[in-house]
Amino acid sequence: MKFLAITLIVHHPDPLTGVRKSTHERFREVLGNALLAEELGFDGFGVGERHERPFLSSSPTVVLGHLAALTRRIRLFTAVTTLSLLDPVRAYEDYATLDHLADGRLDLIIGKGNGAAQRELFHVTPEDQWERNAESYEVFRRIWREDKVTARTRFRPELTDAEVWPRPYQRPVRVWHGSATSKESVDLAARYGDPLFSANVTHPVEPYAELIRHYRERWEHYGHDPAGIAVGAGSAGLCVARTTQQALAAYRPVFESNLAFQRATGLPVVFETLEDFAERSSALIGSPQQVIEKVHRYHERFGHTVQHVPADASGLTDTQHRDSLERFQSEVAPALRGDIPDPPFDWGPVLAPSDPAPVPDAH
Repeated sequence: MKFLAITLIVHHPDPLTGVRKSTHERFREVLGNALLAEELGFDGFGVGERHERPFLSSSPTVVLGHLAALTRRIRLFTAVTTLSLLDPVRAYEDYATLDHLADGRLDLIIGKGNGAAQRELFHVTPEDQWERNAESYEVFRRIWREDKVTARTRFRPELTDAEVWPRPYQRPVRVWHGSATSKESVDLAARYGDPLFSANVTHPVEPYAELIRHYRERWEHYGHDPAGIAVGAGSAGLCVARTTQQALAAYRPVFESNLAFQRATGLPVVFETLEDFAERSSALIGSPQQVIEKVHRYHERFGHTVQHVPADASGLTDTQHRDSLERFQSEVAPALRGDIPDPPFDWGPVLAPSDPAPVPDAH
C-alpha cells in the first residue's frame, strides 16, 4: 500500500487560539508539511485546487512547482485538478512544464470540483460541468499523447492540427479520477482505464463503496482487465496517539471547530459527536492498532491500494501533528504495507521504453 499526505490549503483560524495565520505563513506551513512528509517516508504529497473561500489552493501548479525544487523523492499529486473550470490546452502546458521540472514525479487527480462560488467565477453551471469535465479531459489526454491535435470542442475554441509545447516528459502522465458522489466521474475513469480516487471524507462508507463497485463493473464493461484496477481512498482526519483516549482528547478541539463551522455555514452535519465521527467516518483517530484495523475494514469494502491522510495539523499543535504523522509512518504504515498490495503499476515516472530513468540530484 502507498500513502499520500494531502492539503487543500484551508485558511481557517486555529480552533484553540482563534488566531488565523497570514496567507504567507499558511503557504510556508504547506511547504514545511511537504518536506516533513518526504522526511517521514510518505509516497506522495498532494495539493488541492479550489477557487473560493476559505481555500488558498487556486494555483496548485505554482505550489507544486516550488515543491518540485525542494523535494527529491516524493511524488507530487494534484487533489484535484478541476478540469471543468480550466482550458485543457493551458492546463496541459502548465502540468507538462511542471512534470519536466519534477523529473516525472507528477500524478494528476482530476475532477469537476465543488462549490458554487468557483462555478460562478468561471461561468460554469451545474448543468454543464460534467460535460465540461469530460471534454476537457479528452482534449488534455490527447494533447499529452499526440504531436498534433484536431478536436471539435463545445466549451473552448476548436483545435486544428494544433501543436502544444512543451512536449511531455512522462508519456503519459498518470491521471486518477477523483470521485465524491457521482457516477459520471466513475464512468469516465472506467472508460479510459484510469485509476480512481475516492474522496471518502464526508459520509460513512456506504455511498463510496457503491461508487467503487460501479467503477469495477464499468471497468469490465469497457473491456479492461480487472487486474489493472487501482483505487485510492481519502480519510477525513488523522490523529494517531499511543492510546485511544489520548487521540480523542487531542482531536476534540479540531472536531468541535469543524462542527461549529458546518453549523454556522449551513453545511449538513453528518456526525454529531467526536465518538461517532471516529467510529463511522473515514477519519483515522486512535491507537496505531485501531487505525490499522480501520484501514483494513475500508480495504475490505474498497479494495484500495493507496491511502491519503491530511497533511495539515488542522488544529492539532505542531508537536501533536508531527507525533501523529511519525507514529503513523513508524507503527501503522509498515503493517499496512505488509498486508495490502501496492497498485498494479510502477510508482516511478511513466517513461517510454527507450527513455532513460531520471538521475536523482545528489545535492
